Amino acid sequence: MAQQGHSVDEYLETIYFLAFPIGEYRPMADGLPTVSVRVAEMLGVSRASAGEMLKRLEAEGLIERGEQKEALLTKTGRARAEKVVRKHRLIERLLTDFMGYTAAEAHVYADELGDTFSEDMVERIAERLGQPDRCPHGWPVDPAFEQRENNELAPLADLPAGAKATIVRLAEHDGDLLHWFYDQGLEPGRELEVRSTEPMAVRLNGGEVGLSDKAAAGLFVRPA
Repeated sequence: MAQQGHSVDEYLETIYFLAFPIGEYRPMADGLPTVSVRVAEMLGVSRASAGEMLKRLEAEGLIERGEQKEALLTKTGRARAEKVVRKHRLIERLLTDFMGYTAAEAHVYADELGDTFSEDMVERIAERLGQPDRCPHGWPVDPAFEQRENNELAPLADLPAGAKATIVRLAEHDGDLLHWFYDQGLEPGRELEVRSTEPMAVRLNGGEVGLSDKAAAGLFVRPA
């Protein structure tokens, strides 16, 4: 079901993923849907709602429009977006490590809880967790490290038959897909081998798993 009433921070987080793309989070460029369409799709809101919020973000100096009308994070907007991303990933770890939620459940609840934690609370969580490197789905807690690591990874969809790789990250914004990854044993740290590409199928834990195009694009791996 589509969600309404997303916060400024959730919009900034979404634009952040489009600003530092990998795999499923395609870069914003000519020939691709406009930013309002992309943001609306990822957040499950109407294009009109996304357009209105983008106007608000621009008015508040958090984004600016590029030559192709794409949304570019300003210095202030990027700093805030990176804080939001870090907070989300730490809350996910809190939910899995201390409260017993599954990794897939943690993503949903972290979205709901994000606005309730202050910066001081987030730092205390990080300290209590022992300054974790990654969220349960493999995304680095430190956005700067995430951006550097992007160059080392590829979506599974880009690998040829016979290639071997290690799963590093799982796309998060589609909750159903995220649950499916875990149900199939497609988790960070698992090694796999591409058996075929049309359709995509991989050997994993002695068995074989078939993947849709969407799933293959949302699984980020480090090729062997």
